[in-house]
Amino acid sequence: MTKPRFSDVRVVLFDLDGTLIDSAPDLGAAVDGMRVRRGLPSLAPACYRAHAGSGARGMLRVAFGISPDDGGYPALKEEFFAAYEDSLIQRTQAFVGVQELLGELVARGLRWGVVTNKSQRFAIPIARAMGLFSSASVMICGDTTPHAKPHPEPLFEAARRLDVASAHCIYVGDDERDILAGKAAGMPTVAALYGYLGHGADISTWHADAEISSPSELLKLLELA
Repeated sequence: MTKPRFSDVRVVLFDLDGTLIDSAPDLGAAVDGMRVRRGLPSLAPACYRAHAGSGARGMLRVAFGISPDDGGYPALKEEFFAAYEDSLIQRTQAFVGVQELLGELVARGLRWGVVTNKSQRFAIPIARAMGLFSSASVMICGDTTPHAKPHPEPLFEAARRLDVASAHCIYVGDDERDILAGKAAGMPTVAALYGYLGHGADISTWHADAEISSPSELLKLLELA
């Protein structure tokens, strides 16, 4: 894919899981512990990884073959939430190069923030515990507005809070819903190919404006490197 150079960018907005942080190990461990407590064999972390971007829905589907339409799903979801809440940052860490990228954005006078579908219950404690987020200008969670991605409202809310037009923001994410939300909000979009991407994802159908294979590649798109 030809990599465009984005101009007149004032704010860089990021998805959280699979884009800034690798939370798959903690998500997988939480639900796998539920399997083990039920006498089921443990699954390899790789089984969960591609589904990490789908949160409880993805984790429970892998662990128990259950979907939100099944009767037992709500109870399992709450059990998973409690287990995950107890281990939010035991194994979670920033992707290699993310901290350097964010530092460079700030050094060049660009603001950055997070727009995630993760609820405040989990996202805020993670942000408080990781120094990575100390320079963030905004954090919009899945329950900050009445809508979650792929609806554009969370991205509009981020732009409003920063008092910047959507056209002066770019959105970086590792899931198709990130790209759909960014496009609907009128923001240039960047697909993070190093993230989770979703099981069986065909990135070519997302029609992101650009793709990056590592966090540092974003600087080249912004003409900062």
